[in-house]
Amino acid sequence: MEKSSDSGTSGIGGMLPLHSQRYSDRMTEPYLPQANFIWMAAEGNVPLKGSTEGEANLALLIAFTRDADVSNRDWATMTLAMQDIDTPDVRAALIAATNDEDCCVRGEALEGLADRDKGLALSFLCCELMREECAYPTFKAAQTVAHRALLAGLRKWEGRGGASWIDSAIVEAIAACEAAPATDF
Repeated sequence: MEKSSDSGTSGIGGMLPLHSQRYSDRMTEPYLPQANFIWMAAEGNVPLKGSTEGEANLALLIAFTRDADVSNRDWATMTLAMQDIDTPDVRAALIAATNDEDCCVRGEALEGLADRDKGLALSFLCCELMREECAYPTFKAAQTVAHRALLAGLRKWEGRGGASWIDSAIVEAIAACEAAPATDF
């Protein structure tokens, strides 16, 4: 992917980081992983549990979350996050992916953590929302976690999604957090 120069639209102070704009582009243009295995796993064409083969495939999918190619990391993390598998290895991979250089990978990891353990996801989400780049799955994860501690970070992104469907996700996440009881998990 091409690095952007500072065009005055990067960071929270501008409209949307150009990197996040590439997330929007990923959602509107054909975007597939370089590794065919990941696509097959995402489509449910390879087992990821229930057998020795499934366990080996799951280990391979987890390894792809650390691949040099961002499309492989993004798709592997998304595919892992969508699975109804909650093991220490899966959680460790998702936690590690929250530190990826790519905001899309981080967002997919956050969505997977939020689905597994809202309390665990909360601190990672608070940190992510303070970054200069966030992706759509981050806002969906915030909606799932629905904790008042996320409000300050979410409000920094309000109106800055760069696409109406991202702005809607931000508004929905804010509404969910505002409606949440003022309690800890």
